[in-house]
Amino acid sequence: MGVFHRGVRNAFRNTVRSASVIFILALSICMALIMFMSLKTVQTKIDSVKSSIGNIVTVSPAGIRGFEGGGQLLTSENVKTVSEINNVTKVVSVLNDRVNNGTDTNLQSAIEAGNFGNRQGNRQFRTNDSSNTAINNSITQRTFTPPIQIVATSDLSNTASLNVAQFEITSGTLFDVNTSDNVALVGKDLATKNSLNVDSTFQAYSKDIKVVGIYDTGNAFTNSSLVVPLVTLQNLSDQSGLISEMVVQTSSIDSVGSVANDIKTALGNSADVVSQQDNSNSAIAPLQNIKTISLYGLIGSLVAGSIIILLTIVMIVRERRQEIGVLKAIGASNALVITQFSVESLVLTLTSSVLGILLGIVLSNPILNVLVNNSTSSTTPSGPGGGGGREFARLGAGIINGSTNSIRNLHNVIGIDIILYGLLAAIAIALIGSAIPSYMIAKVRPAEVLRSE
Repeated sequence: MGVFHRGVRNAFRNTVRSASVIFILALSICMALIMFMSLKTVQTKIDSVKSSIGNIVTVSPAGIRGFEGGGQLLTSENVKTVSEINNVTKVVSVLNDRVNNGTDTNLQSAIEAGNFGNRQGNRQFRTNDSSNTAINNSITQRTFTPPIQIVATSDLSNTASLNVAQFEITSGTLFDVNTSDNVALVGKDLATKNSLNVDSTFQAYSKDIKVVGIYDTGNAFTNSSLVVPLVTLQNLSDQSGLISEMVVQTSSIDSVGSVANDIKTALGNSADVVSQQDNSNSAIAPLQNIKTISLYGLIGSLVAGSIIILLTIVMIVRERRQEIGVLKAIGASNALVITQFSVESLVLTLTSSVLGILLGIVLSNPILNVLVNNSTSSTTPSGPGGGGGREFARLGAGIINGSTNSIRNLHNVIGIDIILYGLLAAIAIALIGSAIPSYMIAKVRPAEVLRSE
């Protein structure tokens, strides 16, 4: 018991030196603790992002992009085939259509044609009447009214399938996605334009459609659209069992590439497959940067702490060579003397760890915010590629926005496990820092020390 008492007492023999060592070592332990917490927090966020953001593959009919191109729509059999592929967790079926006022619906479009719409409308008008030379060569313009877009999806919670970043019901309720009733959700701008409210009706495809809800997407285009049940649109548009797009969710970002290849193999030339693996990797790049910095910071802090305690104990051993010689001369073994100095080292590090943990609690989130700001300012996620069309534009924006929000929401939480890790780190620092001094103590010969003194 005496050896432990002497070790504790000797740790504070020189008050000024002990206080300086404890403060410097506390900073090292504080930084190690913060880096460890940041590493753990970032890894948890990376796992979360990988399982929820960017793990999307879109499948569209070959040769068709939105309402452009030509070809054959996909079928429910294609959906079943894709659903059975490894690492596919969900397949959302989508069917898009559009209706025109006066011919397909009594709704008025909420979008003004403008320069762009009139240009596209007149180009289509001249193309359709190309046989009439007089009309084709004239510069007479006609008024163009944009059609009303309709989207049907098998999962209303999947915003990617709705081509939106957010989907909020401002009044009314959602419909059952499995229903075949003639019901619809109406964008708020379209509802305002046509004075529609919940329980109002309008006509489309020569049928009465009931409004069950009004939604807001924060987007002028989609706020001027309709959302209807998948089976309902298939029946109304005479496209039973057909879909114009599949939104495939994979188990994680890591499986996106393999799933995309498997879909291409399974569906062959009947489908175009677009994955977002590159954009997904770009989206989590800031998180990976923070993880790397945290890891190096953790290693550096532990090494610095070990060096600090090593140099301190080496200095103490050199100062107390005579004391060590006397202890050995009166019968103390090497193990007993080493234990005394190890206890002294452990007391210094444990005292420093208490102060370091307190500093870590105060400084952990401010330092993490600095890491976040540096990483987000130095890493700019790549934007949507030019060859992906609607899918790249939609999913790329969603991934990047989702990643940015994830990084901004990073927050270190100090639990009991973190404190225990901090204490274990302090013990490891003490043991590592005492290794060389222990060797020096073992080499001290009492006769030589006492003779020199």
